[in-house]
Amino acid sequence: MKKYLIPQNGRFYKANLHTHSTVSDGHLTPEEIKRVYMENGYSIVAFTDHEILLPHNELTDENFLAVTGTELAFNLYPEDKNGYPHIRTYHLNFYSKDANKSVISIWDPALVFESVKPKISEEQKKHTYKREYAIDKVNEAIAIARKEGFIVSYNHPVWSLQDYADYSGLEGVWGVECYNHLSLRVGLPDNDRPLNDLLTLGKNVFPLATDDAHCLGDCCGGWVMVKAENLDYDTVFNALEKGDFYASTGPEIKELSIENGIVHIECSPVREIHFQTECRFSSNTCMYENELMSADIDIRPYLRYKATAKPWRKPFIRFTLIDTKGNVAYTRAYK
Repeated sequence: MKKYLIPQNGRFYKANLHTHSTVSDGHLTPEEIKRVYMENGYSIVAFTDHEILLPHNELTDENFLAVTGTELAFNLYPEDKNGYPHIRTYHLNFYSKDANKSVISIWDPALVFESVKPKISEEQKKHTYKREYAIDKVNEAIAIARKEGFIVSYNHPVWSLQDYADYSGLEGVWGVECYNHLSLRVGLPDNDRPLNDLLTLGKNVFPLATDDAHCLGDCCGGWVMVKAENLDYDTVFNALEKGDFYASTGPEIKELSIENGIVHIECSPVREIHFQTECRFSSNTCMYENELMSADIDIRPYLRYKATAKPWRKPFIRFTLIDTKGNVAYTRAYK
């Protein structure tokens, strides 16, 4: 029986899930951000200004959805607190299930930009939390936020100067940035290794491609394509939470399904389709002289192996598509 790994029903909505406006340190107003993204085919933007949770529901209409969020930092300061280039940090985005939510309990007044302070509400000031660069404190904060209706992404590990020792202990993270357009622009490109590492540890995380937009030049480099029945907040948030999307910097995935151990992919023209697992069961379907627009990938040998082996890593399958320009699309992992 055919099973659709990306839902058959609904339509795809293009989304940027990491954006900074003039509310914090961005150069574009929320209204300008909406205009720029809609002109480039987007239907969804998450407004994730630093250290402030501020809904922009006034921007939402039948063709555009503003997702309520914020980006919060957990900084490890060197002895010289002015040593910005050396600060290791966890940057996490918190996306609210409630579009109207404007308070987050793990708000730390010590980390708020001077320019943002006048915009902090009196209600938010009643809820404070001291954040620390320690995995137990980060996980505690994530757990608190999840109870308050947030899902959490782990942002730009390379720019954050982090490695496996920093992120392997994360608990409760929903998404991981495999691509961050601003990080690429400043010479610190991310990749899918942190995603893969967390998956092999059994953590249910989804791939993200984002802009981290602060100015016009940061916009429209990475996105997710969300499959949902319609463009209302609850429906889209539910699709995000379930992982009904893929991440991309170019390639489109039109269908992803499995039947009798054969995975069928339909896509825009690409050069390669990689089948990846937690181990060395993998394959690369290539078409160097022409381009692929579909592929049937036999994963039955892997399924037989998984059924009989006692792997030390947690099993999963996922797919990466690469076009002739080197642009990439990442599917979620399926377990």
